[in-house]
Amino acid sequence: MPYFDAASAAPLHPVARQALLAALDEGWADPARLYREGRRARLLLDAAREAAAEAVGCRPDELVFTSSGTTAVHAGIAGALSGRRRVGRHLAHSAVEHSSVLHSAAAHEAAGGSCTEVPVDRFGAVDPAAYAAALRADTALACLQSANHEVGTEQPVAEVAALCAEAGVPLLVDAAQSLGWGPVPAGWSLLTASAHKWGGPAGVGLLAVRKGTRFSPQGPAGERESGRAPGFENLPAIVAAAASLRAVRDEAAAEAVRLRALVDRIRGVVAERVPDVEVVGDPVRRLPHLVTFSCLYVDGETLLHELDRRDFSVSSGSSCTSSTLTPSHVLKAMGVLSEGNVRVSLPPGTAGADVDRFLEVLPEVVAEVRERLGAPVSAPSSPAPAASLVVDALGRRCPIPVIELAKVIGEVAVGATVTVLADDEAARLDIPAWCEMRGQEYVGEEPADRGSAYVVRRLS
Repeated sequence: MPYFDAASAAPLHPVARQALLAALDEGWADPARLYREGRRARLLLDAAREAAAEAVGCRPDELVFTSSGTTAVHAGIAGALSGRRRVGRHLAHSAVEHSSVLHSAAAHEAAGGSCTEVPVDRFGAVDPAAYAAALRADTALACLQSANHEVGTEQPVAEVAALCAEAGVPLLVDAAQSLGWGPVPAGWSLLTASAHKWGGPAGVGLLAVRKGTRFSPQGPAGERESGRAPGFENLPAIVAAAASLRAVRDEAAAEAVRLRALVDRIRGVVAERVPDVEVVGDPVRRLPHLVTFSCLYVDGETLLHELDRRDFSVSSGSSCTSSTLTPSHVLKAMGVLSEGNVRVSLPPGTAGADVDRFLEVLPEVVAEVRERLGAPVSAPSSPAPAASLVVDALGRRCPIPVIELAKVIGEVAVGATVTVLADDEAARLDIPAWCEMRGQEYVGEEPADRGSAYVVRRLS
């Protein structure tokens, strides 16, 4: 069964499995003890730290292991903000950061701090000038991911890092998605990563803090990992994480070329074979293994289930596939279509034949889901067009409000409007996206007794 969700968790690398099994036999003792078994465990921990630090591009004493990438982000942000509290309590971050950063930002605001969210373009990238404008005299920390976890867009880390350095603001880079493919550009002050993203075992994160960066660990003090990650180290998993990081880095150059070609094929064929699709993310400055696209008039949850029935494991940023029933904050910040969203992230070793079969199956699945939902093939023009229409889609989840809009747009005169009443959060994103794809004018959102009223003017 082809597994195409490496951005969530990559399959365990063979080197990680070997290292994990070996370390279970040799690294079970407490590395803080001075007897023989403890010294053996300490040697394994030190070797793993040196290997990870080499991959990150920092000194071994600047890097600690945490229980997850999320823990590393939370500890890094909290420690940096506390260490620079005399400077101020302002935090800057991009609008498309991982939820772990956004949750830390929300906690910071709840505790009395302030945050500035830097917007992104339709490719999902920040403008360095806009990021620089968000920095203030009281900015204690800036955060920017190296590459986006949903659309694969690489961020201008080097440019932003230089601007942060000029302003005297430390930059935390979340490198979870990119570290397995290569080092992050220089200039960062703090860096976080997660082992299960590159084929290491789950439950291991990295936090690197450059010497000279003011940092005050938060929470109860611990004796291990420089006091920055309390608790007994999961030594076998740490050894496996470091070994697999070194292994994937050795394979990265050749595998990146191969997977980039497969992703280029997906980007081209999906746009060619699937009508009304939007391929999102930067087509050039992106991770080599990841592509995201959104299909108009499609229920994302149904689409993923149908692909799973055909043995393909993919992910989605559509609201109808999430527990929150709101569209992905990444797609929302980009202003792109969210309904029918599919993220394909190929693990190393993916066979070209599996990608070809996926491209054969996908158009059929999308067509079946659209037919099931009653999506219009085209909007017939009315012989006696109305001056305006109101579509009541209250209580109905996307893509239904968009489908109902598409069905009636041809019934109003050119220049007239259709008002869609909807209380699904995704409609706020998907109706404007539909207008852009269909060449119609999105007039705007108006208040309503329930939900919101989205006004669309017919242009053609």
